[in-house]
Amino acid sequence: MERRVAVLIVFAVGVSSLHAVDHTLDSVWENWKSLHGKEYTQDSEGKRRMIWEENHRFINQHNQEEAQGKHSYKLGMNQFGDLTNEEFREKMLGFDLNLVRDSSIPVWNGSVRQAPKEVDWRKKGYVTPVKNQSPQGRECGSCWAFSSTGALEGQMFRKTRQLVSLSEQNLVDCSKRYGNKGCKGGLMSKAFQYIKDNGGLASERSYPYEAQDNKPCRYKSNQRAAYCKGYQQLRPGDEMALRDAVVVVGPVSMSVNASLKSFQYYSSGIYFDVACSNVPDHAMLAVGFGESKYEQPSKFWILKNSWGPNWGENGYMRLAREYRNHCGIGHYSVYPEV
Repeated sequence: MERRVAVLIVFAVGVSSLHAVDHTLDSVWENWKSLHGKEYTQDSEGKRRMIWEENHRFINQHNQEEAQGKHSYKLGMNQFGDLTNEEFREKMLGFDLNLVRDSSIPVWNGSVRQAPKEVDWRKKGYVTPVKNQSPQGRECGSCWAFSSTGALEGQMFRKTRQLVSLSEQNLVDCSKRYGNKGCKGGLMSKAFQYIKDNGGLASERSYPYEAQDNKPCRYKSNQRAAYCKGYQQLRPGDEMALRDAVVVVGPVSMSVNASLKSFQYYSSGIYFDVACSNVPDHAMLAVGFGESKYEQPSKFWILKNSWGPNWGENGYMRLAREYRNHCGIGHYSVYPEV
């Protein structure tokens, strides 16, 4: 009997603590919901509030440590604030390295004798504005499609001097027979193979993004805004090859490990986390690199993400460069030929 009472007391305390909220954050919570268009049922709001508060504490603790010189980057609350890290990984990280890569894909063997200290293809007109793979809370793990279009947008600009935003939805809908899985993941090389075989890719304007993968392919040849003659991958694990390709080729599709909570809430600075795995699970676009006089680590990559402009540095991340392939950045990289 005493044991049963003790169990009930522990259970009651657990339930009570589960539903306890910090009411000093009420206005912050309401403003965050309004900013990101968050709406909940009466049953779900309590749970999401508790998750949000935990993430809020994590961010504040990190930033206090950053002010003490313990970190090289800051965190900030964003649209992922009501997700656990497990939910975030499941919904947002769609780079699927388990898809079999074709060993017959040509490997780029170019090199640069003396690379410049900095490259930024945004300044040369190669890069479209930051996009969002999960608008209005519609989660879709289509990062691979955004990485693919970003690289092709840059190559088409190099060829035509016209920057046209290309259709990720076209890839989500139409490249499944190549092994891609729509919102559940994919691989950039398979996207490029589809574009090559299909004879082209639609523009964003003619084939707009929907963040869903339950519709048939709707591509029509008169929508063609870009083409792909082939593609080359870089030597796996070779960060210097990625640097040289960014110098010579332009923006390059690549992958990183984005599974940490610190990546989820990255806000500014040069990202370096000793816990970051070298096994990639997220696709991004390398648009340049540089070196800081005032920050450590000093060398960094400039990476375009597909989580909207409210994440990171206006949608971009500066990731530590030449730090043992940090977060697996050199593990898998590929670019299209036009």
